[in-house]
Amino acid sequence: MENLSRRGVLSLGVALGLVGVADSTRAWAWPSADSVAGSGSGADPEYVWDDAADPLMAGLLENGSVPAVNTAMEGWVNNDDPLPGAFPPALTAHLRQVNRLPSWADRTKLARAADFNRRRDTYLFMLYGLGSGIMSTVIPREARSVYWSAGGADMQDRAAKTFTFGYDLCQLGAFEPQGQFIVTANKTRLVHAAVRHLLPQSPHWKSGADQDIPISAADILVTFHSLGTYVHSKLTEWRIPFSAEDQEAFLHSWQVAIHLLGVPDEYIPKTWAAAHAQSKQVLTPILAPTDEGNKLAEELLGLTAQIDLGVTRGFLNEFVRYVLSDEVGDWLGLRRDYAAAALVRTVWPAYILFREGLSPIMPRSFYMVDQFVRALAMLFLNKGSSGTTTPITIPTGNRAG
Repeated sequence: MENLSRRGVLSLGVALGLVGVADSTRAWAWPSADSVAGSGSGADPEYVWDDAADPLMAGLLENGSVPAVNTAMEGWVNNDDPLPGAFPPALTAHLRQVNRLPSWADRTKLARAADFNRRRDTYLFMLYGLGSGIMSTVIPREARSVYWSAGGADMQDRAAKTFTFGYDLCQLGAFEPQGQFIVTANKTRLVHAAVRHLLPQSPHWKSGADQDIPISAADILVTFHSLGTYVHSKLTEWRIPFSAEDQEAFLHSWQVAIHLLGVPDEYIPKTWAAAHAQSKQVLTPILAPTDEGNKLAEELLGLTAQIDLGVTRGFLNEFVRYVLSDEVGDWLGLRRDYAAAALVRTVWPAYILFREGLSPIMPRSFYMVDQFVRALAMLFLNKGSSGTTTPITIPTGNRAG
């Protein structure tokens, strides 16, 4: 089911804006000279995990400390919040080292990225939510890891946490003392480390896994490209005004985000050209359907049934096809609605023109699209305990069989 023809991969890569195709059997060849570090060992990130967080979380899981850590984390929200006194000493020592911006972070660029996110919030939400979110279900490793981890048993809750990770990143002041993203990223890094320890204990995950330990540095890079690089491609394709300064700032916010998740700097692209080149190697060739991914996609797309927007599932299916390609829609078994397809392909470009001030004519369905975006956002945000805080907790087990 996962074997793709070269032609199929190429057509999908073109459709997603990830133009070009790489041989999935090729050894790691991306040059570390193109990274923010400017050099590196050249080691394949496929075999790089998190030497700092992994043994720490394994120990906390084995000695039963994680429930107390989760309780203590509830009050640790803003970037300038003191580390909870109830944290185990080893965790406190680790966070004192990593709960900060890297030395190369540029606060001016981060502030500009936040302003760009504010100006382009509607496009970003639709692309992150219905583009990247559904693309994750055709990234085999990610789909299996999500499905068989504890979070896979409640997809609305996990979607809320995933959405609010991006929400925190996009907020004005996300990296400032009163922002939340540095803390959110470090909580997420701890979750990744816990999952690396837990998933290899799941016979369900192991039965279909092609790696011994999940969430390698390469896997996190794949996720970055399914988010940041993909969005960069689509905004360019849609001809959204995107100055060179905004593009550089947008990339910089993702560079810092990846660093905070524990990816070594030698793998973090320093330019968009480098990012797209890396994406061609690590993302485009691996996209494929899986049983777990198809189930996750159905669960995610089914969440909107909770909201009476007058928007049919057909509209949702066709919007996914519009932003990800009919090939992905076919993989996921998304039922066709040709009337909705015509509406999406007519209304969305007109909606963009109107929002950008390039057309004086308001699309007849402008209000429907606007309400659709807002309702989806509220669906995800309201699932959490707060609309302004990411409710991240460290798992202590896997999804039951």
